[in-house]
Amino acid sequence: MKLGRLPWAILSPAITFVLIGIFAPLLMTHDTAQQDYGALLQGPSASHWLGTDYLGRDMWSRIIGGARTSLVAMVFVLAAALVIGVVIGSLAGYIGGITEMALISVIDIMLALPSLVIALALMGVFSGENFTWMSDYWKMILALTLAWWANYARMSRAVVVSELQQPYIEAARVMGASHIWIFVRHILPHVLGLVVVYASADAGALVLAIATLSFLGLGVAPPVPEWGQMLVDGMSYIEEYPSLVIIPGLALTAVVVSFNLLGEAFALQKVPKAIRGSLLRRKKAERAAEDEARRRVEAGA
Repeated sequence: MKLGRLPWAILSPAITFVLIGIFAPLLMTHDTAQQDYGALLQGPSASHWLGTDYLGRDMWSRIIGGARTSLVAMVFVLAAALVIGVVIGSLAGYIGGITEMALISVIDIMLALPSLVIALALMGVFSGENFTWMSDYWKMILALTLAWWANYARMSRAVVVSELQQPYIEAARVMGASHIWIFVRHILPHVLGLVVVYASADAGALVLAIATLSFLGLGVAPPVPEWGQMLVDGMSYIEEYPSLVIIPGLALTAVVVSFNLLGEAFALQKVPKAIRGSLLRRKKAERAAEDEARRRVEAGA
């Protein structure tokens, strides 16, 4: 899987989103929470490039700040879910037996419901008195992490079971390699190669889930800028000022589509491509030369 082989039309939107999230403090022209009651619901201008919202807050700065909010949450959730999923799935596939059956049962239970439904249920649990010490932002990250790891666990288990049947694993065991060495050196790279490709496509769905929770009032709390929350704020003014909904909606759509295309492109890199054109002619010529040389050797013998 090489980034150099992917077209820039696919790479650039996802890279742009990541760079905007990283350098958001440098790109924002105003404080995202700064209210200006003398500039309510203004259109684009030199001081406010995308206009202002119903509280006079700069839309450009809030869009940029929303990218940073989504990026940080997405990175934390994906990293934690990958670690949990790879560990549980690998243990299930490598140990086998009763342990595998128990872990597979847990994974199947988690996969029986959509991840967003599980996250909504967990957000309801975290709203209790026992979790008052945790902010809504980190409650959302924790809920999405616990709802997102099962797919990675299922894939990891499948890869481990497949790799354990390969001859080189048996050869490593005969040579006295430890279980940890076999897993880390030979199996883990194959596991990560698959789950990382899936995660690249899953990133878009995760950004959408973050926006959905905020849209429902269960994610990022105001005044922290977040695209789902911005959609909620703009719904009351959609007829008179549709830009309050269109701008964050377009930003969210662009990120989701770009990561979906990126994941699909990564997956296609692993699909063998048919040999055509000049390369096919060269391969045929090489094969013909090899056959001719073999015939001459056999004739001489």
